[in-house]
Amino acid sequence: MTLELTVSDEVRTLVPGFTHLAVEARGLVNGPSDATSSALLDDAVRRLTDRLDGRTPDQDPHVAAWRAAYTAFGAKPSRTRNSAEALAKRALADGGLPRINRLVDAYNAISVAHLIPVGGEDLNRIQGGMRLVRATGTEDFVTVAGGAETVEHPEPGEVVWCDEAGVTCRRWNWRQGPRTRIDDTTTDALFLLESLAPMTHDELRAAGDELAQLIEKVSPGARITVRDPE
Repeated sequence: MTLELTVSDEVRTLVPGFTHLAVEARGLVNGPSDATSSALLDDAVRRLTDRLDGRTPDQDPHVAAWRAAYTAFGAKPSRTRNSAEALAKRALADGGLPRINRLVDAYNAISVAHLIPVGGEDLNRIQGGMRLVRATGTEDFVTVAGGAETVEHPEPGEVVWCDEAGVTCRRWNWRQGPRTRIDDTTTDALFLLESLAPMTHDELRAAGDELAQLIEKVSPGARITVRDPE
């Protein structure tokens, strides 16, 4: 069954022009990072370096648009960076990109190469559909702090992704909760690509199609569907 994704009118009013694309993959075989997934990350860093051509990530027009979106709902983009900017900064730092597992490496590579926020959710851990809303401030966000599970609450008006059990990602695409993240045992997953102008639909679709190819590369035989915005 296809997971339902909805974007609230409040979010669309706050940031007109937001769109997303979903890549669903089933029958996955994940596992620790390997030479193939590591090479994808190395190539992504090379492409990012060529794209920026000496600029910093925040000077890229798409990243700048995300900074404006974060400011619109009250976040400070220099302190809580959108996931694409945060990953790009890490890619250019001395330590480089982390190796997590094959599937996470694949979608991180797309995020870095295209400078677009990309998230991954374990479909078997999502309860109901997923909604992008402005939080009331009472929603639960289960995370880990100091090695122990803890419950946080988003700020009122904060843009969050949530399912029927609570928040799955805070500040739009800033920090994902551990409950739904992709790990070595994941067999079915949803990958969410999020864009704002000036990124075009064709550019968004190209990133999604490339992600589908990378998923097939790191998990041959997976059943993959690319879904345009509804």
